[in-house]
Amino acid sequence: MDTLRLKPTRRVAGNVRLPGSKSISNRILLLSALASGETRVGGLLDADDTKVMLDALQRLGVGWRREDGALRVAGIGGAFPVRSAELWLGNAGTAFRPLTAALALSEGEYRLSGAPRMHERPIRDLVEALRGLGARIDYLGAEGYPPLAVHPARLRLNAPVRVRGDVSSQFLSALLMALPLAGAPATVEVEGELVSKPYVEITLNVMRRFGVDVVREEWRRFRLPRSRYASPGQIMVEGDASSASYFLAAAAIGGGPVRVEGVGRDSIQGDVRFAEVLERMGARVGMGPDWIEASCDRRLKPVDMDMNHIPDAAMTAAVMALFADGPSTLRNIASWRVKETDRLAAMATELRKLGAKVEEGADYLRIVPPAQLVSDVAIDTYDDHRIAMSFSLAALGGVPVRINEPSCVTKTFPDYFASLARISEYA
Repeated sequence: MDTLRLKPTRRVAGNVRLPGSKSISNRILLLSALASGETRVGGLLDADDTKVMLDALQRLGVGWRREDGALRVAGIGGAFPVRSAELWLGNAGTAFRPLTAALALSEGEYRLSGAPRMHERPIRDLVEALRGLGARIDYLGAEGYPPLAVHPARLRLNAPVRVRGDVSSQFLSALLMALPLAGAPATVEVEGELVSKPYVEITLNVMRRFGVDVVREEWRRFRLPRSRYASPGQIMVEGDASSASYFLAAAAIGGGPVRVEGVGRDSIQGDVRFAEVLERMGARVGMGPDWIEASCDRRLKPVDMDMNHIPDAAMTAAVMALFADGPSTLRNIASWRVKETDRLAAMATELRKLGAKVEEGADYLRIVPPAQLVSDVAIDTYDDHRIAMSFSLAALGGVPVRINEPSCVTKTFPDYFASLARISEYA
């Protein structure tokens, strides 16, 4: 097994330039492909999840090229021209779910598969919503899960499209991004409580940049006009706010100051609200249009917070709880169970290895920090980039930490450990 041993870290300080946001990158790539005109995309994330999206788009007849540090995508102005394809999409939910919806409206014959974990991540709610439109989609394995077969179909938009919102917001985002291909007005109604609302806000923002302005009625109904995507000419991907959380948390634990560049007050990502967690735990936070800075000179305070709006950054908060002066509770995080792994179970297991007492509920974690972290623990990462990055912070407890299979960070941040090393002072 490949293992990275992190040395005990005394403090952190410095600046970090963030990679592009995964969520924004794959949304922009898809809409650039579906739009009329060429789009110059700057700041695009160069990692596993964007690579599988680019490969899929190429197989579907979309031309793109790298030029002057940016990516130029030749939009097709509608449905994909290739009407028969087999696509492998790794474990990239931000590629698999939106492409499923877009292909269901492309009148072709497609097969979509992915990594073993992708075949364990539910997709029934999206499939049922698309079938409600008249789409023909079959499961090629277990009912309710990928892989999928998508067949040509005649769709109808004479009634609202209904989709559940309480498992993953990606199902709603996928529908919203695909429906302009239908060439008719559409209404989407959400059944149940919508989770991870800030990610839907990202979707609406990016769609607006490509000329489709969705009317949102609370979080229950979304109205799409009859319109097609049009290229904005050029668009910039901002830095990844979820990735910012690791360095800002390191500053809160290890003194700082640390400044992350590429995301800030003007961000469209909900995870910038991780700054609220930092402040609640006692850190000092400053923010500019495209930067955030954190520092701290005291023991962290425990928190009891609803984390539904920042599910990815909430994992960082779970490791920060190891350094608080009392028990912390992270609530409303049931969506963790259908991510790259069952993150609730995985985080509880790995936190216990470090000496914490952890109560794992259906949608919460209660973490009682140990008096001293257990030294030289081997953290299993479950092929989940965010577990690897979150638990790297444990080295700030003055103990060495081993990260098993550290290469999983290539999903979103290939240079993560090198970036962390550059701001670290070792004990």
